[in-house]
Amino acid sequence: MHILFNGLMMVLELAAIAGIAWIGFTEPLLFAGGTALIALAVGASLEVARLNYEFPFYFDRLPGRSRYLIIAVGALEAITKAVLAGVVGLLTFLGTDQDRLMWVAVIFAVTLFLGVQAVRFLIERLKAKPLRWGYFRLAAPLGLLFSAGLTFLPAPGITELAKRATFDLPARPTMEQGSEFLFLLKQSFDEIVVRMLSWIFDPSLAQAIGAVVSVNMLTGFVLALYAVLIAEGIRRLETRA
Repeated sequence: MHILFNGLMMVLELAAIAGIAWIGFTEPLLFAGGTALIALAVGASLEVARLNYEFPFYFDRLPGRSRYLIIAVGALEAITKAVLAGVVGLLTFLGTDQDRLMWVAVIFAVTLFLGVQAVRFLIERLKAKPLRWGYFRLAAPLGLLFSAGLTFLPAPGITELAKRATFDLPARPTMEQGSEFLFLLKQSFDEIVVRMLSWIFDPSLAQAIGAVVSVNMLTGFVLALYAVLIAEGIRRLETRA
């Protein structure tokens, strides 16, 4: 029975990961809006809770009416991160090249799976609180993994990019066309950075450094959010069983 229950939890986990990636691939606007709302709902309480612990570290004497200040600062940070998560989520999955977007969705799902496993490992071994730890600490490593995965996607050269901007991109592009061009621009810029770094470092090391400085790292905010929610949901199901 225990094996069957663990198998069921794994199926639910994989279904949640696949469902999130599929929504991003098929409904990028819905994905972006939902991500922003979830980030705001989750972040509002967590940011305030974090500041309640941090303020005594920064101040020997708390500022007057510190409670209101903490709520205001926490709300501002939560709103900022929610907007960032929504915009990044939209740019991640919005575009016109369906083959490229499918690969992005696959890389997103694989990275999300690894993030969930990392959170569950910390829960079991260190009794970590997934929402608190993952929300504040998981964005960077997951962003790095996602960025590294995207480095394997082809990038047009500057000449090809200029041709597309001149002849293929309309004067008033749609959101999909603009997002597609931005992605290609990011990929081309990342490729230039890697080539420049290759003049100094070993090519494999240059590739790794290029993944770190890539704009694609920002997707880690979105990945961390969903990783902690899935891990927390599975943890609660296991606790109630």
